[in-house]
Amino acid sequence: MSLWTDFNDAQSNTNVIPKGTLAKVRLTIRPGGFDDPAQGWTGGYARRGATGAVYLDAEYTVLEGPYARRKIWSLIGLYSPKGPDWANMGRSLVRGMLNSARGISDKDNSPEAQAARRIDGFADLDGLEFVARIDIGTDTNGEDKNEIRAAVTPDHRDYAQIMGTAPSMASQTQHPAPAPQHHAPAAAAPAQGYPAPQPQPTPTQQAPAAPGAPGRPSWAQ
Repeated sequence: MSLWTDFNDAQSNTNVIPKGTLAKVRLTIRPGGFDDPAQGWTGGYARRGATGAVYLDAEYTVLEGPYARRKIWSLIGLYSPKGPDWANMGRSLVRGMLNSARGISDKDNSPEAQAARRIDGFADLDGLEFVARIDIGTDTNGEDKNEIRAAVTPDHRDYAQIMGTAPSMASQTQHPAPAPQHHAPAAAAPAQGYPAPQPQPTPTQQAPAAPGAPGRPSWAQ
């Protein structure tokens, strides 16, 4: 049966990045025009939905790898009238983003690490580059779509390579030390008044062996 008359074995093209893929991404916040200075939501970045939920409308662009230039749209929860869970998930995601972007271990509680997890406003997140773990959710029509729910921090073994902070192989390669030069000992100087002895022919100094002679490698011919 022709491939172009029977399509039962054709693969469905869902066009989603596989679940669990790690990729370096850039976050862009699509402004929503909702501010609440008491919450620190300024600059018009937050968006308020019809249900009263408040969130950041996030667009992630994959920067490198096989999915470079692909875009993922996802929401970062700030507030839900149903309870604190969505906001807590949003705060956890942003913490991971900052750890990833600024090279901080999630276990690091030093004053420097704590300062790096603080922002002056959502403008500090706009344009942030970090390593994301790509997930799969569903859209309003029940179709699969990619989402980002977690960031990868320096604690992960693949972080440095994906983020581009791992040393290159060239810098890790050590140049071998030059082989020691072995010089033949100088011939002893002849005694004064006597001519230097002439070398006597030996069997090895006779006519060279013909090419391909046994006992001599081909590269030495």
